[in-house]
Amino acid sequence: MATRARIGLELKDGSVLSVYHHWDGYPEWLGRILKTHYNGKSLASELIDGGDMSSCWTDERWDDSGVKGVYGPQYYSVRGDRDPSPRLDKDLGEYLQNSEEYSYVYTQLSGWLCYDTCSWRETYMEGQEIPEGALAV
Repeated sequence: MATRARIGLELKDGSVLSVYHHWDGYPEWLGRILKTHYNGKSLASELIDGGDMSSCWTDERWDDSGVKGVYGPQYYSVRGDRDPSPRLDKDLGEYLQNSEEYSYVYTQLSGWLCYDTCSWRETYMEGQEIPEGALAV
């Protein structure tokens, strides 16, 4: 399911560095993947440094660099589609206003947080619970 999201990292000055994530952006999948596989500032930073992506957790690759069964991000820059540079917003409010259907931000204080940024839903701009527990892979 193509539920689009943004993945961000809150910086020391309160700004947010973020990238686009195309597939399965809902908390039950992307939220759990982030908490399981990218749960730390250095891991979140490394993920975001790669730029916009189709998925942050897949064994599919657009080039011959992947090995079936080895999971990680699939960045658009590998196939030359998009500018690999992350976006910088001045603060959390600006980040959320310019986001996709869901927005994730890693903060030093709280870890991964999820927000519903679909303007047509009743839960617009509200924090969303990220379910506990790893997925099968």
